[in-house]
Amino acid sequence: MRIGLSINYSSGFKETAAEVADLENAGLDIIFVPEAYSFDAVSALGYLAARTERVQLASGILQLYTRTPSLTAMTAAGLDYVSDGRFILGIGASGPQVIEGFHGVPYDAPIGRTRELLEICRKVWRREKLNYQGKYYQIPLPADRGTGLGKELKLINHPVRADIPVLLAALGPKNVELAAEVANGWQPIFFLPEKAKDVWGDALAAGKAKRDPSLGELDIFAGPALAIGENVTPLLEFVKPHLALYIGGMGAKGKNFYHTLATKYGYGAAADRIQELYLAGDKQAAAAAVPDELVRDVSLIGPESFVRERIAAMAEAGVTTLNVTPIAEDAAGRVKLIEQLRALC
Repeated sequence: MRIGLSINYSSGFKETAAEVADLENAGLDIIFVPEAYSFDAVSALGYLAARTERVQLASGILQLYTRTPSLTAMTAAGLDYVSDGRFILGIGASGPQVIEGFHGVPYDAPIGRTRELLEICRKVWRREKLNYQGKYYQIPLPADRGTGLGKELKLINHPVRADIPVLLAALGPKNVELAAEVANGWQPIFFLPEKAKDVWGDALAAGKAKRDPSLGELDIFAGPALAIGENVTPLLEFVKPHLALYIGGMGAKGKNFYHTLATKYGYGAAADRIQELYLAGDKQAAAAAVPDELVRDVSLIGPESFVRERIAAMAEAGVTTLNVTPIAEDAAGRVKLIEQLRALC
């Protein structure tokens, strides 16, 4: 099983890059760079490409609505070039709170737009003259919507790879089905292996039934918090504010994907209480309302025997990459955790 690590939204990627060499030596395979309403992911990925040699670099995620499909393709090709073929394009819809609230563009048709974006990206990477007339994207722009002067163009540069791997961050059944059909990898959030089949099994099966065999097997990227030791149970508290933010604050009542997921996991009453407190402005109480059991279910926090069992459960559920968040006081502690995890994998 591969091991990945996500950079924190608020951390400086210069500081993170300083410890990357040690993380690579410890067995890290992939670094994920997020993009919410923080520093953009592309700047960090380019910086890390120059500071690393072996580790893969993934956007985790670039938001669907914030770049045109052609620019997304150009960006991915450029990052693949500066990293010597080590880039993975992570794409996701994000949510209306960020897309409409921060970027000021409509949050609409995420499934249809994702499919068309990937088709356009792959045309660009193959250096085809770009002519794409989809429902959501028309390239060149039709004359009745512009000047009529647009021409079919192809990427000037020759990409390192014409098949840059793409992973989709997806939660809803239709999005997960799309990921299983057209993407190289799928990145869920708060992955609970024992419930994965119940929640996503039908969607994954439906997507895989339509999957092009040339894509290979679907990689599944789980993202647990990580702490290994005999006395790490108190560290469950560090995960609760993150869970509370998503379950309680990422959306409104009836319009929160993460609240729905927690409910499907069997934590409906707790999810309701977390959301009630969070939307009322009491973030501390919302975090305290997150059950210990939920944190344990979606994390790798405990003694080696427990972590080994959870890794086995994730592998049984199809996980191929553990994209962990190490809970440690400093860089040395994070490196040690990656070494411990590598030994258990």
